[in-house]
Amino acid sequence: MRPLLLTLVFAVAFVLVTGRSLPPVVASHFIAGGAANGFVPRDTYMHLTVALLVALPLLISLLTSIGSMLPARFINLPNREYWLAPERQADTLAYLRKHSSRFSFFLAVFICFVHWLVVKANEQNPPLLPEPLLFSGMAAFLVGLVVWLGGFVVHFRRP
Repeated sequence: MRPLLLTLVFAVAFVLVTGRSLPPVVASHFIAGGAANGFVPRDTYMHLTVALLVALPLLISLLTSIGSMLPARFINLPNREYWLAPERQADTLAYLRKHSSRFSFFLAVFICFVHWLVVKANEQNPPLLPEPLLFSGMAAFLVGLVVWLGGFVVHFRRP
């Protein structure tokens, strides 16, 4: 949990520092082609971005922590009986916490990346979202998600 909290502290600092350059009214929604079609006051944008940046990763970690307090019958894993047997349960739950922290880290980085794109878009007049960067970032996030899911599946394959 500490590495995640440290990540979130740096991520929030990044958003707060880079958000200072945003105009008083921020282009925050974009259509195909990158043109802005939605605007909000800077304070609203910053509050929402920081709230999402902190809440989503913490929610993932919280759900994993709560899950470790549930009876084994409520935890859905491949080969659950094997992995949640008393002699393996502690290691399995520790792995789930660590693995969810990895996803939380990648999610926080992705939110920071999208924020950075919004900052870049708002540096132009009229605001224009750099779609090639957005699509590259989304592709990288999806590849990371597939690798993350693959790690989960490989770890919990049949013993």
